[in-house]
Amino acid sequence: MAHAPTDIPSAWVERFAALVPAGGTVLDVAAGGGRHSRLFRRLGHPVVALDRDITGMAALATDPEAEIVSVDLEDGSPWPYRGEHFAGVVVTNYLWRPLLPDLIASVGPGGVLIYETFALGNERFGKPSNPDFLLRPGELLDAVRGDLRIIAYEDVEVTQPKPAMVQRIAAVRG
Repeated sequence: MAHAPTDIPSAWVERFAALVPAGGTVLDVAAGGGRHSRLFRRLGHPVVALDRDITGMAALATDPEAEIVSVDLEDGSPWPYRGEHFAGVVVTNYLWRPLLPDLIASVGPGGVLIYETFALGNERFGKPSNPDFLLRPGELLDAVRGDLRIIAYEDVEVTQPKPAMVQRIAAVRG
Protein backbone atom coordinates (compact mmCIF):
# COMPACT_ATOMS: atom_id res chain seq x y z
CA MET A 1 0.00 0.00 0.00
CA ALA A 2 2.96 2.31 -0.59
CA HIS A 3 2.41 5.62 -2.34
CA ALA A 4 5.35 5.00 -4.65
CA PRO A 5 4.30 3.99 -8.16
CA THR A 6 4.21 0.27 -8.63
CA ASP A 7 3.21 -2.14 -11.35
CA ILE A 8 2.32 -4.84 -8.85
CA PRO A 9 -1.43 -5.17 -8.30
CA SER A 10 -2.75 -5.25 -4.78
CA ALA A 11 -3.05 -8.82 -3.49
CA TRP A 12 -6.54 -7.90 -2.22
CA VAL A 13 -7.65 -6.78 -5.67
CA GLU A 14 -6.13 -9.88 -7.29
CA ARG A 15 -7.84 -12.12 -4.75
CA PHE A 16 -11.33 -10.82 -5.60
CA ALA A 17 -10.90 -9.91 -9.29
CA ALA A 18 -12.59 -13.17 -10.34
CA LEU A 19 -15.84 -11.93 -8.77
CA VAL A 20 -16.21 -9.34 -11.55
CA PRO A 21 -18.68 -10.74 -14.10
CA ALA A 22 -16.87 -11.99 -17.22
CA GLY A 23 -16.33 -9.32 -19.83
CA GLY A 24 -17.91 -6.58 -17.71
CA THR A 25 -16.42 -3.10 -17.58
CA VAL A 26 -14.32 -2.21 -14.55
CA LEU A 27 -14.08 1.32 -13.18
CA ASP A 28 -10.62 1.94 -11.69
CA VAL A 29 -10.94 5.02 -9.47
CA ALA A 30 -7.84 7.08 -8.66
CA ALA A 31 -6.04 4.67 -10.96
CA GLY A 32 -2.56 6.15 -10.55
CA GLY A 33 -0.23 4.30 -12.89
CA GLY A 34 -2.98 1.92 -13.98
CA ARG A 35 -1.75 -1.26 -12.30
CA HIS A 36 -5.30 -2.48 -11.66
CA SER A 37 -6.54 -1.36 -15.06
CA ARG A 38 -3.79 -3.47 -16.63
CA LEU A 39 -4.72 -6.41 -14.37
CA PHE A 40 -8.36 -6.28 -15.47
CA ARG A 41 -7.41 -5.84 -19.12
CA ARG A 42 -5.30 -9.02 -18.83
CA LEU A 43 -8.40 -10.71 -17.41
CA GLY A 44 -10.43 -9.63 -20.45
CA HIS A 45 -12.37 -6.70 -18.97
CA PRO A 46 -12.80 -3.32 -20.63
CA VAL A 47 -11.69 -0.62 -18.17
CA VAL A 48 -12.40 3.00 -17.40
CA ALA A 49 -9.44 4.45 -15.50
CA LEU A 50 -9.93 7.74 -13.64
CA ASP A 51 -7.23 9.94 -12.17
CA ARG A 52 -6.30 13.60 -11.92
CA ASP A 53 -2.89 12.78 -13.43
CA ILE A 54 -3.09 10.25 -16.26
CA THR A 55 0.55 10.41 -17.37
CA GLY A 56 1.28 7.10 -15.63
CA MET A 57 -1.25 5.31 -17.83
CA ALA A 58 0.36 6.05 -21.19
CA ALA A 59 0.81 2.31 -21.85
CA LEU A 60 -2.99 1.91 -21.84
CA ALA A 61 -3.62 4.81 -24.23
CA THR A 62 -3.51 2.65 -27.37
CA ASP A 63 -5.80 -0.04 -25.97
CA PRO A 64 -9.29 0.40 -27.49
CA GLU A 65 -10.80 -1.37 -24.45
CA ALA A 66 -9.26 1.11 -22.00
CA GLU A 67 -10.82 4.52 -21.52
CA ILE A 68 -8.50 6.86 -19.64
CA VAL A 69 -10.19 9.88 -18.06
CA SER A 70 -8.44 12.85 -16.50
CA VAL A 71 -10.73 14.11 -13.75
CA ASP A 72 -10.34 15.85 -10.41
CA LEU A 73 -12.70 13.89 -8.19
CA GLU A 74 -12.36 16.41 -5.37
CA ASP A 75 -13.15 19.69 -7.14
CA GLY A 76 -16.84 19.69 -6.23
CA SER A 77 -18.08 18.62 -9.67
CA PRO A 78 -20.82 16.01 -9.75
CA TRP A 79 -19.83 12.37 -10.08
CA PRO A 80 -19.28 11.92 -13.84
CA TYR A 81 -20.82 8.43 -13.90
CA ARG A 82 -24.08 9.09 -12.06
CA GLY A 83 -26.64 6.61 -13.35
CA GLU A 84 -24.03 4.37 -14.98
CA HIS A 85 -23.19 0.91 -13.70
CA PHE A 86 -20.02 -1.15 -13.82
CA ALA A 87 -19.30 -4.84 -13.35
CA GLY A 88 -16.48 -3.86 -11.02
CA VAL A 89 -15.48 -0.73 -9.11
CA VAL A 90 -11.91 -0.79 -7.79
CA VAL A 91 -10.40 1.76 -5.43
CA THR A 92 -7.02 1.49 -3.69
CA ASN A 93 -5.00 3.96 -1.64
CA TYR A 94 -7.64 6.66 -2.04
CA LEU A 95 -10.36 8.11 0.14
CA TRP A 96 -12.66 11.01 -0.64
CA ARG A 97 -15.68 10.42 1.58
CA PRO A 98 -18.15 12.48 -0.50
CA LEU A 99 -17.67 9.92 -3.32
CA LEU A 100 -18.49 6.80 -1.30
CA PRO A 101 -22.25 6.80 -2.06
CA ASP A 102 -21.61 7.38 -5.78
CA LEU A 103 -18.99 4.63 -5.93
CA ILE A 104 -21.37 2.15 -4.31
CA ALA A 105 -24.22 3.24 -6.59
CA SER A 106 -21.94 2.63 -9.61
CA VAL A 107 -21.71 -1.10 -8.85
CA GLY A 108 -24.09 -2.76 -11.30
CA PRO A 109 -26.29 -5.82 -10.74
CA GLY A 110 -24.03 -8.78 -9.97
CA GLY A 111 -21.07 -6.40 -9.86
CA VAL A 112 -18.39 -6.08 -7.21
CA LEU A 113 -16.79 -3.30 -5.20
CA ILE A 114 -13.15 -3.97 -4.31
CA TYR A 115 -11.87 -1.22 -2.02
CA GLU A 116 -8.63 -1.00 -0.03
CA THR A 117 -7.14 2.05 1.63
CA PHE A 118 -5.50 3.39 4.74
CA ALA A 119 -7.20 3.35 8.14
CA LEU A 120 -6.89 5.13 11.45
CA GLY A 121 -3.70 4.04 13.17
CA ASN A 122 -1.69 4.52 9.99
CA GLU A 123 -0.39 7.82 11.35
CA ARG A 124 2.15 5.87 13.42
CA PHE A 125 3.72 4.59 10.17
CA GLY A 126 3.86 7.94 8.36
CA LYS A 127 1.73 9.23 5.50
CA PRO A 128 -1.15 9.45 5.16
CA SER A 129 -1.63 10.64 8.70
CA ASN A 130 -4.46 13.15 8.30
CA PRO A 131 -7.66 11.58 9.71
CA ASP A 132 -9.56 13.05 6.74
CA PHE A 133 -7.80 10.42 4.61
CA LEU A 134 -7.96 7.49 7.03
CA LEU A 135 -10.98 5.23 7.36
CA ARG A 136 -12.60 5.01 10.77
CA PRO A 137 -13.22 1.54 12.25
CA GLY A 138 -15.98 -0.20 10.31
CA GLU A 139 -16.43 2.72 7.91
CA LEU A 140 -16.41 0.60 4.75
CA LEU A 141 -18.85 -1.84 6.34
CA ASP A 142 -21.19 1.02 7.19
CA ALA A 143 -20.86 2.49 3.69
CA VAL A 144 -22.02 -0.68 1.90
CA ARG A 145 -24.49 -1.99 4.47
CA GLY A 146 -27.95 -2.31 2.96
CA ASP A 147 -26.66 -1.92 -0.61
CA LEU A 148 -24.08 -4.64 -1.18
CA ARG A 149 -23.46 -8.13 0.20
CA ILE A 150 -20.12 -8.32 1.98
CA ILE A 151 -17.87 -11.11 0.76
CA ALA A 152 -14.79 -10.18 2.79
CA TYR A 153 -13.69 -7.36 5.06
CA GLU A 154 -10.51 -6.61 6.98
CA ASP A 155 -9.29 -3.81 9.21
CA VAL A 156 -5.69 -4.86 9.75
CA GLU A 157 -2.05 -3.93 10.09
CA VAL A 158 0.03 -5.05 7.12
CA THR A 159 3.79 -5.26 6.66
CA GLN A 160 3.97 -5.43 2.85
CA PRO A 161 4.70 -3.52 0.71
CA LYS A 162 5.28 -1.30 3.76
CA PRO A 163 3.89 -1.24 7.30
CA ALA A 164 0.43 0.33 7.29
CA MET A 165 -3.02 0.15 8.78
CA VAL A 166 -5.55 -0.71 6.07
CA GLN A 167 -9.22 -1.37 5.72
CA ARG A 168 -10.50 -3.33 2.75
CA ILE A 169 -13.71 -4.80 1.50
CA ALA A 170 -15.04 -6.93 -1.32
CA ALA A 171 -18.79 -6.68 -1.73
CA VAL A 172 -21.28 -7.61 -4.45
CA ARG A 173 -24.63 -6.31 -5.56
CA GLY A 174 -27.13 -9.15 -5.52
